Formats: sequence, C-alpha cells, structure tokens
Amino acid sequence: MKRILTIIFMMITVIATTSCGKEKTVEPQVSQMKAICDLATMDCYYHNVAKLKEEDAEGFLFWKKDKHFWIEYSGIVTIGIDVSKVNIEVKEDTVSITMPPAKVLDCKVDETSLSEDSFIVAQKSASVKAEDQTKAYEAAQSNMEKAAEEDSVLLANAQQRAQKLLEDYVNNIGNSVGKEYEINWIYLDENSNDVDSAELESEE
Repeated sequence: MKRILTIIFMMITVIATTSCGKEKTVEPQVSQMKAICDLATMDCYYHNVAKLKEEDAEGFLFWKKDKHFWIEYSGIVTIGIDVSKVNIEVKEDTVSITMPPAKVLDCKVDETSLSEDSFIVAQKSASVKAEDQTKAYEAAQSNMEKAAEEDSVLLANAQQRAQKLLEDYVNNIGNSVGKEYEINWIYLDENSNDVDSAELESEE
C-alpha cells in the first residue's frame, strides 16, 4: 500500500510541476522510471521444509548411523527489475523503454520463524550439531531462491507489474502536456546482450 501511495504521489507531483512551468518541455525521465521499477518490486512469502541427510555420519567400523533431519522455515523472496539496466529514449512522440527480465533481487529466511521446534530430527539419527543447523539454514535459503527463479509465472507477473506502472507513467506525462506517446518496448534477454523489441501503442 505504501508503494502504491508513493507512486501516486510521484505522478501527482509530475503533473503539478508541469502545470506550474508550462514553458518547459516535460518528458519521461530515466531517474523517475527507475524509481518506479524499484517501487514495483514484489515480496513473495514462502513456507517450506528443507531436508538434510548425511550417510555414515557417526559410528565406528561396521556400526554407523546416518544423520537425517528437517528444518521448517518461512522466508521472503524479493522479485523485480534490475533498475541499472532500465533505459529510456524519447524521440518526438515515441518513447523507447529498455526492460530487463524480472529476477530474484533478494532472498532471506525469516529468522524469527526459526526455533527449536523448527528442527525435526529423525528417529535413530546421528546427533545434530550447530554446524548442521547452519547447513540446513543455507540449504533452506538456496531452495527458496531456486524455487522463485524457476517460477516463470511469478517472474512474468513481476515484469508485467513494472511495465504497467511505466506505461501509466508515460501516459500521465503525455496527458499533462497534451501529447500521445507511442511506446516501443525493448526487452533485454537474460544475458543482457541481445534484445528483442516490440512496438506497442499506449492504451488510453
């Protein structure tokens, strides 16, 4: 909600500035578009169980025990656009916007969700030590990040969210100066080298 209010305030400020200084040419700005992308990030909440198993972790000669336990955890994955790769070029009535694909920007296990009850040790398991819990914590974070990176629907929604806010921003700038912009979207690939472009007319 805070992000939405910030975006609305930003758009109102742009319109107000335009009204107070009509003698100046007002165009979409890279800095403002990057700020919008930053505000468009999505926080996704995960609740999962990570497993850790180590064979022959304890014992002597032919008497050995495996180490087997689980960790139940919650975490937050932040998905959005790398704003450093967002660019804009304005030529008369055409606005070309370079957009990278959405990706995982941050991933962290919620430490407040962890307690003694979060670690479940299997019966007849070898003893679990502090370093084992650290490994399980790292595995939980890695699993959570991997799950988000493989969720193509989630990534697509994050990119569409940023793209829609940018489109609204350009349209609001155009409306404030009585101009209708045509938006040319340039999509960076995952390697950020090659690009595909698509010309889309701004919706009213």
